[in-house]
Amino acid sequence: MSRTIIAIAGLAMSVAIFFFYTKPTYDQTRVLQAQITEYNQALDKAGELQRLKQSLLSRYNAFDPQDIERLHKLLPDHVDNVRLVLDLDNIASRFGLGLQNVVIGTPAEATKTVSGVIGGGNRAFDSLTFKFTTSGSYESFVQFMEELEKSLRIVDLVSLSMNAEGQQTQVNPTYRYDVTVRTYWLK
Repeated sequence: MSRTIIAIAGLAMSVAIFFFYTKPTYDQTRVLQAQITEYNQALDKAGELQRLKQSLLSRYNAFDPQDIERLHKLLPDHVDNVRLVLDLDNIASRFGLGLQNVVIGTPAEATKTVSGVIGGGNRAFDSLTFKFTTSGSYESFVQFMEELEKSLRIVDLVSLSMNAEGQQTQVNPTYRYDVTVRTYWLK
């Protein structure tokens, strides 16, 4: 009889150990294995992204640095008002013109003017208006505008007004030009 009691007690103890220790530990192990599988998938994806990054970086490094610099000048990734003013002033000074009364508009003003345009709100770029005044001969101004047209920076002429300055008895009369241009950059 004592053997039966010992067998029943051993069986009860093994059932209790199974339900109170082995089964919870086994369930916890399955949860940990599922997490390990997720982490392994994340590591595989990170490795794939790292290989893609290296591939793109090697393609980027294959470009000529001067071409990249020209591309950034063509369509910059930020607004650089000071650089734009200096660039325009350098172009103007080559033709004996000087920029005066410089007014830089806000990007919000530029987006108000394009409301109602189909697809206008989903643009990957933004624009900025830039107003200035200069004075000089007509020939100098035309050369300035041609040089501005040839520059790498994308600039659209928004408005232009021309007024005569002072007495026009000279051979080369002087005019005052009020110019508004719009420039762009990537968001």
